[in-house]
Amino acid sequence: MKHIEGGVTAAKGFLAGGMYCGIRKNKTKPDLCMILSEKDCTAAAAFTSNLVKGAPILVSKKNLANGHARAVIANSGNANTCNADGVEKAEKMCAIAGAALGVEPSDVVVASTGVIGQVLPIEPIEEAAPVLAKQLSRDGSSMAAKAIMTTDTVQKEAAVELEIGGRIVRMGGIAKGSGMIHPNMCTMLCFVTTDAVIGSETLDKALHEAIGDTFNMVSIDGDTSTNDTIAVLANGMAENSEILPGTPAYEEFLKGLKEICKTLSKMLAKDGEGATKLLVCKTKGAKTEKDAKKVAKGVICSTLFKAAMFGADANWGRVLCAIGYSGAEVDIEKVDVSFSSRAGQVDVCRMGAGIDFSEDLAKKVLSEDEIDVLVTLRDGDCAAEAYGCDLTYDYVKINGDYRT
Repeated sequence: MKHIEGGVTAAKGFLAGGMYCGIRKNKTKPDLCMILSEKDCTAAAAFTSNLVKGAPILVSKKNLANGHARAVIANSGNANTCNADGVEKAEKMCAIAGAALGVEPSDVVVASTGVIGQVLPIEPIEEAAPVLAKQLSRDGSSMAAKAIMTTDTVQKEAAVELEIGGRIVRMGGIAKGSGMIHPNMCTMLCFVTTDAVIGSETLDKALHEAIGDTFNMVSIDGDTSTNDTIAVLANGMAENSEILPGTPAYEEFLKGLKEICKTLSKMLAKDGEGATKLLVCKTKGAKTEKDAKKVAKGVICSTLFKAAMFGADANWGRVLCAIGYSGAEVDIEKVDVSFSSRAGQVDVCRMGAGIDFSEDLAKKVLSEDEIDVLVTLRDGDCAAEAYGCDLTYDYVKINGDYRT
C-alpha cells in the first residue's frame, strides 16, 4: 500500500468539484460540493449519535437504505438543522443534484455543515448546481474539500493505492472538521470513494471497523456534532474479485480504509479550532482494547491536559488524573508516562510516581507542533491511539461569536 495524490477522485470513475454558490457570507470561499461516480456504487455510511440530527442525515439514511448511491451533494455555511423545513430542503438538494448530474435523487447522499437553527436558502444551490455539475473533473478533489470547510484552516484529503487479488485498487477521501468534534460513529463530514468491487454489507462492516479505531478516537472539544456523516462509495471499476468478509482481500481492503481514516483523523485533530499542536496518545499494555481506548481518549479529552500542552508544560499529573477517571480498569501504580516529539523524548512518570527529568528538555519536546503522549499500563497486551489538540485562547475567540 502506498499513499497517492488525488483525494476523493483518486479511484477510477469518480469526478468532484466545488464552487461558491451564495450560502456563505465570504464570497472567496466555496460552499457547494459535488462528487459523482460514472457507475452505480455500493455504499455505506455512519452518522452522529447525537439525538439532535441534521435533516440531511435523515434523508441520506433513507436514500442509503438499499446500499447504493452514485453522487454526493454537500454545502457549508448552514447545517440545515433544527429547521421546520429541513427535510424538505434536504430532499430538494437531492432532486437538484439528481437533475444536474443525471442520476436518481434517491441515489444522492446529501450533507450540510455550518450554523445550526438558521433556515437554509435553497435558491443559491438550485442556481449553482447545474454550473457545478459541468465543472466536475478528475482534478476536482481539492475544490470539493475546500467547499465543505467551515472554520477549517486547511483542506483535508488522502488517497492510497493497494493490490487486492492481483488488481490495483484505489481509495481516497476528503473530510472537514475543526470544532464541535467528539465523534461517536463518525466524524464531522467525510466522503470516501473506492473503485473496489465490494458488497454494501461488507462495505458497511469495514467502515464501522475502520472508524472505531480512527474517527471515534478523535476529540477536539468534547462536542459531538449534529451533522456528523461519513459515507463510502465503491463503484467496482477496479474489476477485482468481490471482496468478502474473513478473506485476505477483506483484510487488505480494511487496512487501506483504516489508513485513509487515520490520515484524515489526524488532520482533523491537528486543525482543531485555535489549535497549535497535534496530540497523539499512544496507550499500550492494557487488559482489553476497550480499556486501551478509554485511557487514550480520556487523556486527549482532558481540558486541563490540553491547556498544559498549549503552554508546553510537562504537567504529567494531568495525564494520570485523566486515566483515573477514564473508566478503564487500570492499576495506576504500574503506569509509565513519557512525552515524545521531533525534539526527543522525556520520561516523566514511572510506576505511577514522578521521576526526575529535565524541564528544559521537556519544554523543547512540548514546543513542537506534533506531540506523542506515551502511556504504558503493564496490565495486558492491548494498545490504542487517540488524536486531539491543545486548547488555546483562540478556541474561545472563534466560538465566542461563531454565529454572528
